[in-house]
Parts: sequence; structure tokens; C-alpha cells
Amino acid sequence: MATARTADTRPQIKGALVRRLVDTQFPQWAGLPLKLLDPAGSDHVIYRLGEELSVRLPRHAGAIGQARKEFQWLPRLAPHLPLAIPVPVGVGAPDFGYPWPWAVSRWLDGEVATVEALADSSRAAVELAQFLAALQRFAPEDIPAETTRDDLTGQPLSDRDHATRVAIAKVDGVFETAAMTELWEAALSAPGWDRSPVWFHGDFHTGNLLTVDGRLSAVIDFGGLGAGDPACDLMIAFTLMSADSRAVFRDVLGVDDATWMRGRGWALATGLNAYTSYAAVSPRVAAQTTRQITQALIG
Repeated sequence: MATARTADTRPQIKGALVRRLVDTQFPQWAGLPLKLLDPAGSDHVIYRLGEELSVRLPRHAGAIGQARKEFQWLPRLAPHLPLAIPVPVGVGAPDFGYPWPWAVSRWLDGEVATVEALADSSRAAVELAQFLAALQRFAPEDIPAETTRDDLTGQPLSDRDHATRVAIAKVDGVFETAAMTELWEAALSAPGWDRSPVWFHGDFHTGNLLTVDGRLSAVIDFGGLGAGDPACDLMIAFTLMSADSRAVFRDVLGVDDATWMRGRGWALATGLNAYTSYAAVSPRVAAQTTRQITQALIG
């Protein structure tokens, strides 16, 4: 008996739709050329609008809060950070059958950071540590230290326990199951964050870093922005860095043993999630996540 396929209910985001949305809601930019950015991320379809703007439309419901979150917070964060970040200039409304808010931001020049270029760079490791330190110091007055709004609350590592153990079982024979299980249980058992909440990027990996002339220039994609335990941002140490540059990064950021262990757990969990979801259809994702998982196991 044939298995019924689940219908793809995601909106179809074509150039003609984006043209209508921009021209009707932002007439000051009507007629500026639109160019699809391909490949884009798994969460958004991205178009370049003219020379100075970009349009980002969520592909699925899990990304629909990002436009308003970035519009509220990124202009306030930007002056405090040592690398450029997106500057939102407008949030579009659902229309013409497209169901969710979408964003227009200033275009950021640059190439996506690569392991080949930056893995052994102590300079990059220092710059990334300084970026996270500056982000963690940011303290807007209207969010009291003892509480955090729901849309800024980070997911605890323990919420990923079931999915991560299932993923470990799925990749048995590809990676060392005993080593992954040992790391995962150590990360879950590590003491939790017991200080005041600090800001984190929430998706701080190689694909969300831009470079110009081989140097780090910008950090993008703040959909996971929140306040709480910053361990999730340590995944950059395992997606991008080598053992030597990772040591520099950890020293500059001043990460204690428990937070580092939780960070390794985040790198393992997110790496396994991406590997089991996309590696079979994307050699690029397979290579990236294989490295992430392997580096997390090294520590």
C-alpha cells in the first residue's frame, strides 16, 4: 500500500508576490529591482531590493516572530556591538495570500564565513568572543533582570533531551554512539546558569557570520535572540574554530567549565538535528554538521 504524502502547506513565495508586497506597502521602494538570494537559509526566502535593502519572508510558522523582534531590538543593540548587524527599516503585513509579517532591512555586504578561511584564526576567535561579551553586557532598562518576556526566553538544553537521544540512535554507525551519549549526559548534568540572565544570539554559527576581504564584518539572523543562559552561543566554537582558536575564544570570553560543557551539549544537539534533517539531501550540510558534531566530541 502506498504511503500518503503530507501536503506542503508552506506559502509559495514567488518574485511576483514579493514585488506586489513591496510596491503596495512600501511605495518609496516601488520599482527597485528584486533579486532572489539563492541559496538562502531554511527559515526565510531572501531577496535583495535595489543596492541597499533586503527583503526576508518566513518560509514556515516557526520563523514568523523574527521580523518584529529584530525591528524592536536590533537598532538598540547595534551601537553596542563591535561587528555590524542587520538594521531593520520596516515590517510588512500579511497580504495577497501571504500569511505572516515580513521584513525589510539594510543590505549587508559580505561573504558567508568559512572554516577554510577562519578556523585557525586567533583574530577571528578574539573578535567573536568580544562580540558575545558586548552582547552579554547589553542591558535595556525596560527588561528587569529578574524576568524576561516570553519571546526572549531561551529554551533549556533539557528540552532537547528526547530529540537528541533519538538522533543519536539514528546516526549509530556514522558517529560514535557511546561518546555522543556520554557528552550529552555530561552536558545535561552540568550545573546550570546561576547568574542574572544575559543576552544571547541564539543561532550563533558559521552560516550567520559575514566576512569582507577575509575578515569578520557582520553577524546576521537574530531570530533566536533572547536573554538567559549564554551557553547556546558557544556552538560557534565547534562550527567554525579549530582546537587552538577555540582555546583563545574561551579564554577571552572567560567561560567556566559548566557553561563550556553546556555549550558542547548545544553544539551536539543542534548538529545532530541538522544532520538528521538535511544531510541526506545536502552534501554541504552533511559536511558542516559532521564537523560540528566531531568538534563537540573533541571539546
